[in-house]
Amino acid sequence: MDRLHVATLNIRNLADRWFERLPLLLADMAALQPDLLGLQEVVYVLQQDRVIGAAGQGQYAAVRGWAGRPEYGNSLLVREPLAATDVDWVDLAHNRAAHRVRVALPGGATVVAAVTHLHHLGPDETIRDEQTAALLDWLDQAPDADATILMGDFNADPAEPSPARLRAAGFRSAFEEANGSEPAVTWPSGLTAPGMDTDGEPECLDYIWLRGTVRATSARLVFDRPDLEDATIYPSDHFGIAAQLEIG
Repeated sequence: MDRLHVATLNIRNLADRWFERLPLLLADMAALQPDLLGLQEVVYVLQQDRVIGAAGQGQYAAVRGWAGRPEYGNSLLVREPLAATDVDWVDLAHNRAAHRVRVALPGGATVVAAVTHLHHLGPDETIRDEQTAALLDWLDQAPDADATILMGDFNADPAEPSPARLRAAGFRSAFEEANGSEPAVTWPSGLTAPGMDTDGEPECLDYIWLRGTVRATSARLVFDRPDLEDATIYPSDHFGIAAQLEIG
């Protein structure tokens, strides 16, 4: 039986008080140290993913997936001694994309891990559903593995067509599996900034989806604590999700 600690977070690129948020991101990453961390809205030229990966004791490789705009990059941090192979990428239109890797685990199990970030405008459920359909077709072409882990900011509450399509395709939410329901809110976090996004009601938008011989033994919100001296500063405008998984 292999065990894997995975997490996901939309880091909100450079917007909304990035340099004040960064110490909180680094402190939480130093404590969390997951085996796999999916990041969204990464600005590659500023090495945001690699800076986050260097926060703690673990050594991380960054596997990147361009998503059409410099502030929309996706990245998967893979902690040594794990290594990513069979890297692939898919264009989901509307400046969105996904990328995946295959990872062999020490006990002999294998996983395909994918990171994505779907279209963000609230009323556009149909676009997200179309992106999810394309995502599923692409994942069905992935190399054989014992389990698939799909993580990211889906910009869709649990009742939307996109999560319903994922469930119909055999995916289960790690958070719901471990806790009986999704978190009430993963966006917004409580971060306050002059130009921040305020469209939409607070809701669950972020997920770790599982398919195959994998189960979530626990899951929780992470990157969810404000600054001790200023409660308007959070690591991001999203909360992250982390899950402990058993595979095989």
